[in-house]
Amino acid sequence: MEHPPQTSQSSLQRRKWSTKEDVVLISAWLNTSKDAIVSTDQKAGAFWKRIVDYVNASPLLSGAVPREWSQCKQRWGRINEHVCKFVGCYEAAAREQASGQNENDVMKAAHDIFFNDIGIKFTLEHCWRELRFDQKWKSLGVPKEGPKEKRKEAAEVVAEEEGAEVRPPGVKACKAAKRKRQGYDEIHAMLAVKKEIQQQKLLERLLAKDPTHLSANEISLMDKLISEMI
Repeated sequence: MEHPPQTSQSSLQRRKWSTKEDVVLISAWLNTSKDAIVSTDQKAGAFWKRIVDYVNASPLLSGAVPREWSQCKQRWGRINEHVCKFVGCYEAAAREQASGQNENDVMKAAHDIFFNDIGIKFTLEHCWRELRFDQKWKSLGVPKEGPKEKRKEAAEVVAEEEGAEVRPPGVKACKAAKRKRQGYDEIHAMLAVKKEIQQQKLLERLLAKDPTHLSANEISLMDKLISEMI
């Protein structure tokens, strides 16, 4: 399997990932993995080269120390694994939601389940919020009564292969109504990705202009786009 050129040990020194870097990395992975031109047949080296180029070229990380492809791959592996597991925990919490409980109650319960199952706190909620509506992480079909082994099983199915499609839900979930809803969800996810790409291109054009030549409306739009992306 092809890999990008090896880098020196010093360049791979561990550096904590910021929330903004995580968001850009997620955007890079989603855009690259869904690129119809590149397709899922691309070699691993070329795939991660595209991702690291995307990350290091992002205007949101202007001035930051560039990342290496191996750092991006390692960080993505951790994000993917933990978010997959948290999806199962969130679904279990949502299914057990009592009358009168709100979203905050469900989130707290999901965090508690994750901690009890995995043994560590879930610290990647910002990543889950970026990925939760994407088809791969959207539904694991975790039964309400299922113990933590069931949730882990479901998470492992999704984490098994990064480029794979999400497996169809169980028999009950294959009813016509749910298939139709799944189709709507997929369209919603694709539109969300398309909107994100359009917003990033618009922001890049605004950032490329001389700040002194920007109108008040352009400055306001630029601030809004940056706030939405971070």
